[in-house]
Amino acid sequence: MSWCLGLGAGGWLMLAASVAVLALAVRAVLRLFPASPAPDPVAVLETRLASGEIDVDTYRILRNELAGRVPAGRRTL
Repeated sequence: MSWCLGLGAGGWLMLAASVAVLALAVRAVLRLFPASPAPDPVAVLETRLASGEIDVDTYRILRNELAGRVPAGRRTL
C-alpha cells in the first residue's frame, strides 16, 4: 500500500499547512539576511588606488578597460 492512501482530508490539510509554514519561515529568513550586492568595480579601483595597492598609471589603464576604452596598442582581433 502506498503511504499517501492512508491520509484523509485532515492529513492532507495538515501536510499542506506544514509546507506553507515552512515556506513562510524560509522566506522570512531570506528577507532578514538579503544577499549583498556585487561591489562596484570602479569603487574597488578607487579604494585600491587610495590604499596604495596600485599606482595612478595602473588605475588609469584599468579604469579605461572597465569603461570599454582600450588603448590602440593593446587591441587584439
